[in-house]
Amino acid sequence: MEKKRVAIIGAGSSGLCNIKCCLEEGLEPVCFESSDDIGGLWRFKENPEEGRASIYKSVIINTSKEMMCFSDFPIPDDFPNYMHNSKIMDYFWLYAEQFDLLKYIRFKTKVCSVTKRSDFSTSGQWDVTTESDGKQESAVFDAILVCTGHHTNAHLPLDSFPGITTFKGRYLHSRDYKSPDEFTGKRVIVVGIGNSGVDLAVEISHTAEQVFLSTRRGAWIFGRVGDGGYPFDAVFTTRFHLLLKQCLPMFKINQLIEHKLNSRFNHSHYGLKPKHRNPHWRSLVLCSHWGLSCPLQNCKLAGLYVSLRDLLSCHQQVR
Repeated sequence: MEKKRVAIIGAGSSGLCNIKCCLEEGLEPVCFESSDDIGGLWRFKENPEEGRASIYKSVIINTSKEMMCFSDFPIPDDFPNYMHNSKIMDYFWLYAEQFDLLKYIRFKTKVCSVTKRSDFSTSGQWDVTTESDGKQESAVFDAILVCTGHHTNAHLPLDSFPGITTFKGRYLHSRDYKSPDEFTGKRVIVVGIGNSGVDLAVEISHTAEQVFLSTRRGAWIFGRVGDGGYPFDAVFTTRFHLLLKQCLPMFKINQLIEHKLNSRFNHSHYGLKPKHRNPHWRSLVLCSHWGLSCPLQNCKLAGLYVSLRDLLSCHQQVR
């Protein structure tokens, strides 16, 4: 019986493991990667490329190696618990070489279109058109796996910032940020308290004159290192914690976690305690955004909490 052909779009972490899974199921995978390398999001480039995800040079993963590794290929013992993006790329290459995945990847090949065939209702097949070296070709596949991720396009809602057209300073999305050197001696405001926002605020604070971190509602800040020096996610994901979740009401679990986090540093003192609350849980650690940062409370951030409303009135002060 002829093998079913599967088109895999993207050779990042998902694309690589999908190649392996297809081989294990007796399928014939063909992976199309528009760049010249594997890794997807985790491949650092000095200059952002259109249509590709882009990370800053200092990015460290927020998941420990024990929790993020492929189940059939543990990360080497000498790799750090929380890996720099370069170490993640090393791991992907080890994985690809271990299972001989590279021969199924067509590098520098862009997928132009994926369409159902005229007999799709009976065959379930797809026409895939690709382009490489300026030449297009089409092929028929029995299944499509889209592994392109969701961090490609930047969201920059400039319409939400009155006066941005007259602002004399520079503004940019975290996608275009690479290092803190260009902010030396400047006053900077970072809008958003997601993981990227926290990372950038901390890093820029080492060179800038003053840094403000703007958050609309606050966030709970977790450290990467948990009790006993173990990775936070390994400590948090245990049978004991699962038992607590099953036995205790949700509001009590939230209270315990809030107490634990505030014992490290009181979020109210930094203007970080989330202002929105869930009327059913009466607390909100598990229903609000988390930030992950070990040095946030130690860096020289000035005015750590600035509401979005205050940001609009002070944008002219930022240079």
